[in-house]
Amino acid sequence: MKNSNASEKATARSKFLSLVLRHSPQTIGLKLDEAGWAQTDELLACLARSGRPTSLQDLQTLVADNNKQRYSFSADGKRIRANQGHSIKVELGLDAQRPPAVLYHGTATRFLDAIFLEGLTRQARHHVHLSESVEVASQVGSRHGKLALLQVDAARMHGEGHVFYRSDNGVWLTDVVPVQYLLKL
Repeated sequence: MKNSNASEKATARSKFLSLVLRHSPQTIGLKLDEAGWAQTDELLACLARSGRPTSLQDLQTLVADNNKQRYSFSADGKRIRANQGHSIKVELGLDAQRPPAVLYHGTATRFLDAIFLEGLTRQARHHVHLSESVEVASQVGSRHGKLALLQVDAARMHGEGHVFYRSDNGVWLTDVVPVQYLLKL
């Protein structure tokens, strides 16, 4: 029971950190720079003032143990940011890269009609998120309801001028995936 409670607490901390670093830093009075970085000591101070005191060691553990590797520290550890998934304006400074031939996207079946009309769009985020593995895409998609797995012809997209980026945690990002590059698995 004790481990379950610790796990729930870590999950809650991670979700709150995601809210703050990806969507709403003002929730705790935090300022991010244009690349989405926050000063680590400022984040810890803001967390404490907001009634969520967190030690540096707890924050480091949360970042290291996050199974999706959503967060990164700068090389000197003085800054922290979310790797991708922002709904606020940030410029992650990622370089365009050649994607693998095929990528995957997990979603819920209830979204398929809209997807096959409009393609995959970024919605409130900066990019469409794609995975190199069926397993990861399936995990992501099943969070939203009954799983629908899509295959993306990334090689053809790239060859026809679409730009791809790869975030620090291995998520592939692009602006849109038009319908002609999608296949339902």
